[in-house]
Amino acid sequence: MTDAPLRLEGVVATRRAGGAAFSLTIEALRLDPGALVAVTGASGTGKSTLLDVAALARRPDEAMRLEVCGTDAAALWSRGAKDALAGLRARHFGYVLQTGGLVPFLTVGANAALAQDLAGRRDPGHLAALAERLGIGALLARMPATLSVGQRQRAAILRALAHRPALVLADEPTASVHPDMAATILALLAEQARQAGAAVLLATHDAPAARAAGFVEIPLQPGAASARLPALAEA
Repeated sequence: MTDAPLRLEGVVATRRAGGAAFSLTIEALRLDPGALVAVTGASGTGKSTLLDVAALARRPDEAMRLEVCGTDAAALWSRGAKDALAGLRARHFGYVLQTGGLVPFLTVGANAALAQDLAGRRDPGHLAALAERLGIGALLARMPATLSVGQRQRAAILRALAHRPALVLADEPTASVHPDMAATILALLAEQARQAGAAVLLATHDAPAARAAGFVEIPLQPGAASARLPALAEA
């Protein structure tokens, strides 16, 4: 049986700023291959904190279970095994940021190839075929600064999927694009991830668009200085 790309249980992460603290509690979240999950909520309710924890970029304060593809990431955090955590990120994760987050001095093709190299999965044919499917096959030699917003987001999806990751994380990837383009980007992300067998965890304020693209919605439940992600045992 294939290990779930992501399993979180009893996870608490606290963000502190300006003397104030905000705590996010994740009851239970399991993403199996092909799962599409959208965490929704207003700004400041913990969506980015959730993605930071899932991406192994933020150490949680508590974690009954934090597993990535069968590896106990909570234990790695406890041991301070930063190299092992970085290896998990490189092999198993693809990340789509709000603004694309492409390396500005590399071409579109080189950005995607870098993801493959870091994961140890160089495959030019797969990269080229995926770029064609995303409608940016003719843009691989272009620099990110020469692309439109929509093209940059497609390039970010290309980079996120090029190395065949088990888990794709997307933080408000459609926040700065036209609604028609937003629908296209979410549909492409869902389609390509499912074809690759990747699970997708999306943070968004646009619940209708996410649902229309086939994502299961989990609304964050905000409090005065905290938020809770209710249990979703499996997706």
